[in-house]
Amino acid sequence: MIGLISATAAGAAARDRLAAAWPDRTRVYEGPVADAVRAAFAECEQLVCFLATGAVVRLVAPLLGDKRTDPGVVCVDEGGRFAVSLVGGHGGGANELAGEVAELLGARPVVTTATDAVGLPGLDTLGLPVEGDVAGVSRALLDGEPVSLKAELVWPLPALKVAEEGVYTVRLSDRAVEAGEREVVLRPPSLVVGVGASKGALAEEILDLVHGSLEGLSVRSVAHLATVDAKAEEPGIVEAARRLGVPLVTYPAAELADIEVPNPSAHPLAAVGTPSVAEASALRDGGELLVPKRKSAMATCAVVRRPARGRLAVVGLGPGARDLLTPRAKAELRRASVLVGLDQYVDQIRDLLRPGTRVLESGLGAEEERARTAVAEAREGHAVALIGSGDAGVYAMASPALAEASDDIEVVGVPGVTAALAAGAILGAPLGHDHVSISLSDLHTPWEVIERRVRAAAEADIVVTFYNPRSRGRDWQLPKALAILSEHREPTTPVGIVRNASRPDESSRLTTLGAINPAWVDMMTVVTVGNTATRDIAGRMVTPRGYRWQGSQEDPK
Repeated sequence: MIGLISATAAGAAARDRLAAAWPDRTRVYEGPVADAVRAAFAECEQLVCFLATGAVVRLVAPLLGDKRTDPGVVCVDEGGRFAVSLVGGHGGGANELAGEVAELLGARPVVTTATDAVGLPGLDTLGLPVEGDVAGVSRALLDGEPVSLKAELVWPLPALKVAEEGVYTVRLSDRAVEAGEREVVLRPPSLVVGVGASKGALAEEILDLVHGSLEGLSVRSVAHLATVDAKAEEPGIVEAARRLGVPLVTYPAAELADIEVPNPSAHPLAAVGTPSVAEASALRDGGELLVPKRKSAMATCAVVRRPARGRLAVVGLGPGARDLLTPRAKAELRRASVLVGLDQYVDQIRDLLRPGTRVLESGLGAEEERARTAVAEAREGHAVALIGSGDAGVYAMASPALAEASDDIEVVGVPGVTAALAAGAILGAPLGHDHVSISLSDLHTPWEVIERRVRAAAEADIVVTFYNPRSRGRDWQLPKALAILSEHREPTTPVGIVRNASRPDESSRLTTLGAINPAWVDMMTVVTVGNTATRDIAGRMVTPRGYRWQGSQEDPK
């Protein structure tokens, strides 16, 4: 919950805008400001104070305890110009909150956390528990001193600007090692603990067995407890997971019975229908059995190091304008340690990458090679972003990448604004009713198939957007497609032509099916042909939504 505190009418107006926008996330604190701040600090995860920073500093100073647990505090000035991350930038999420508040209020976010200010990932923002000299190693990264990465296992991390050797060290380990001098240890969630228990087993006994089985391993690297479905509500197991702060994952007995284990037993087979609970549930998703089954009076336990799953984000960059690149796409670009893409698309977003990001770029015509490269990098355990223009799933990189990928990696799709949508917004509203996109490139699809699809769209009276309409080596396909549409539509049918939508050299024109000149079109162009209801209204291409069309082109009223 986010506590909102204000002292003036202007502050209250901005406060109420946040409250209205985030009704389920916020709570307004009324009354004397000092009392409101104290109450919100004790009750909320974050605070937004519409007060001067000096006033907030004096109010929260006596309340501060530990930066890892204190709420994040954001200040907004009286004029609503700035959203300042004051306290808890990382641990309390104030840096991110400042950005959200600024976007909503039309203000500028002010973040002074050193790593965020220069684009480096904070070691405490990587999503992994961290131990050791966080301040010292972060300072070394900021100062450009050599910091080495000692990864004892592969895990998908964001880009870190590291060297092979250095006085400072970032260690990635699930072993129970203490951070040395000038070192931080990151704890990946690489361990799965399988548990079995007799009815009525106490959480204390289960936890003692778990901790004993984890000797030499870090409990902070436990991803989840695993058991059989029949024990999903066993109070001792449920409480043990709660105290460890990890999820409890359960599997059907029949599924566990098919998993080969070194120590099967007749007892669980008779009790719950599988010869193994602890080992089988820990091994359910594969991995290395580090600790075979151990037993106490009423419980069993086994520990597996699960295989690292690399991460592949297939990211749509939109049509080219930076303000049409989505926040989610930006976040994925900054999360990646490896970027794969067409060279000209890489150039568009190179400034958004974190220092240390490895860039694998190639030229036109290498889509399948880029897809294979991205999947291969993810299979090695890296965090990979594969980029494409528009939406990655529309004539772009998602299809070849997903054809290569299997369930051994995590795949995330990030939508983008397509060329058809960007062009449509420039033209007016040509896609107001049913519409279809057809690529006229016959490099991967036989022309006979393309022609059949164009004829189907023509006969169905559907608005058509042509991608890849014309190039130096393919100059006859567009005239042929337009001729097919002309068999079913009048020469006066509006046609929109947009080149380089949203880019600095954007151009567009509205013409008709009878007047269009294919020479106006190239590979950077999108051509949209209206249906029989599409009209030119005040120079804008409009397709009605299917309501009864009233009036005429001359009198749209």
